[in-house]
Amino acid sequence: MAGLNTSLNYGGDAAGLICGYLLGEDGPPRGVDSVQAAQWLAAAGPGDAPKPRGEFLWLHFNLSQAQAVRWMERHADLPEAFFDALKDRSVSTRIERDDDTLIAVLNDAHFDFAFEPSDIATLWTSVAPHLMVTGRTRPLRSVDALRTAVRSGQAPRSSVGLLAELMRTQAEGLVDIVRGVTQRIDDVEDELLAGRLDHKRARLGVLRRLLVRLQRLLAPEPAALFRLLQHPPLWMSADDAQELRDSTEEFSVVLRDMQGLQERIKLLQEEIAASVQEANSRSLFVLTVVTVLALPINILAGLFGMNVGGVPLADEPHGFWIIVAVVVAFTAVAGWLALRDARER
Repeated sequence: MAGLNTSLNYGGDAAGLICGYLLGEDGPPRGVDSVQAAQWLAAAGPGDAPKPRGEFLWLHFNLSQAQAVRWMERHADLPEAFFDALKDRSVSTRIERDDDTLIAVLNDAHFDFAFEPSDIATLWTSVAPHLMVTGRTRPLRSVDALRTAVRSGQAPRSSVGLLAELMRTQAEGLVDIVRGVTQRIDDVEDELLAGRLDHKRARLGVLRRLLVRLQRLLAPEPAALFRLLQHPPLWMSADDAQELRDSTEEFSVVLRDMQGLQERIKLLQEEIAASVQEANSRSLFVLTVVTVLALPINILAGLFGMNVGGVPLADEPHGFWIIVAVVVAFTAVAGWLALRDARER
């Protein structure tokens, strides 16, 4: 079967196939298009039939193209549970068994991830002994990294091994995200210590929402895998089960790191809130002192400005300076009282 250059087929061919590879124990991976994949599946027979040299297909589809689902229904012989997940657009992370097929719903960062909570998309996966099908609506980081590894010849020798490698690649991508978030938190903390508040609360809020969304979407994955590994399909080898178990442990470590970052962000937000509240309190105190100091002159100006008879000191030659002295005295007393209360607090 002739190899194809799938690197230029990023958006999918007429059947929505972004990339396809024929993998096995003998020889390097070979690229296939949708026509060649359909021919191989038809020649290979039912899913439980033995395949030559342990070969299996990996087909990755762009689900934004309507022909993708139709092609899978016509040629791939996938379980109904997989199409139900596609139809419902379920994004809850899970890996479950449907007879002898594994159905996985995984979440990952977009290819052009920009540390925004909305930059998370879903990958729907079906894994059988002879076929692994993945589908997405937007480009994902982990799938692109897996494609690069397969093209370079670093491909697992089984469909379950390929799933484990996908999850391991996804965990590595999450590690990069955690490192990026950690760097941003460090920058915010340095600015906070330097006294530059700016808009750090909004930045921390975005990072916290990102971590919460990632943890909410990914947290069920290890538990679902552990349940699956208690009762794996008969065709899954012990080595494949161990690879899945190892990838689950890597996910668990990343999730714990993400939880620690959430706690750190929470503490920084509380510290920033306390700093803002302290600054507001100082501003309010200054405003209060100014109001108190201006109170005596405002009262006297209001009293002596009334256009009525009997205004005191109206005929006194030094009346103005007497009033000034009274205002200064009352202002000094009011300022002393205000500052004394501030020192006592």
